[in-house]
Amino acid sequence: MSRIAWAQAYPARPVRLIVPVAPAGASDITARLIGQWLSERLGQQFVIENRPGGGNNIGTEAVVRAPADGYTLLMAATPNAVNVTLYDKLSFNFLRDIARVASIIRVPYVMAVNPTVPAKTIPEFILYANANSGKISMASVGIGSGTHIAGELFKMMAGVNIVHVPYRGGGPAMTDLLSGQVQVMFPTTVSSIEYIRAGRLRALAVTTATRSDALPDVPTVDEFVPGYEASAWLGIGAPRNTPAEIVDKLNTEINAALADPRMKARLADLGGAPLVGSPADFGKFIAEETEKWGKVVKFSGAKAD
Repeated sequence: MSRIAWAQAYPARPVRLIVPVAPAGASDITARLIGQWLSERLGQQFVIENRPGGGNNIGTEAVVRAPADGYTLLMAATPNAVNVTLYDKLSFNFLRDIARVASIIRVPYVMAVNPTVPAKTIPEFILYANANSGKISMASVGIGSGTHIAGELFKMMAGVNIVHVPYRGGGPAMTDLLSGQVQVMFPTTVSSIEYIRAGRLRALAVTTATRSDALPDVPTVDEFVPGYEASAWLGIGAPRNTPAEIVDKLNTEINAALADPRMKARLADLGGAPLVGSPADFGKFIAEETEKWGKVVKFSGAKAD
């Protein structure tokens, strides 16, 4: 069978979409939305398989080792770009071993503080942090996570000394932020927006270059720390050497999803914006993210557990 005919027949059986984190959260929710869309459009089930652990590396490696036939896909995310520098020894090379299929969404982080923190703006927080150097704690969902690295970028660019406290997941980190055990965190809008709306957290800024439609009255960090930008992104990858015809077919269908009003509305509910583009566009984006976060990892001195 020719490659083109093979691609036209694809998928002939169910496809696994591996999500390298636990259920719930932006990666899992987005995977299920896209999986349902692809199932309906392509006539085969796209089965979501959560493979958490190792800072996204366990699930990613499972895709790297899978046959390059389009039947095992990866929900790639910001930590994949961070891990290139964070881990000294991995059994795979993300940039080499994962083919870029399609970008999906970009989601802001929110610089959120416990209401007991007196600062109500970024300039006030910087003054407060400088007056209490080394005494303010910043929670994250783990070393090398997006919530960690967004905070490290802020520390680097704002010149503040706050103490990173890594947790083993978003639940415990958010619990301690809400209780005031830690003072600041950079969670995604997905995990924090309801607490912000309820007044249980104070949003000082969003981390994207433009304001979020989900929090239109909250400024960007960039308005006070020029050049700052951080966001959680998600996209689909596949084992390298996956036939280009299959990659292009998936890319076309995912871009169609991102243009669909209902899908756009669902992604907006997550506080995110569609990230439309070709496989080459996604590859360029990942290369830029890898370089950017590599510099932050080196500056912070962060090491994987």
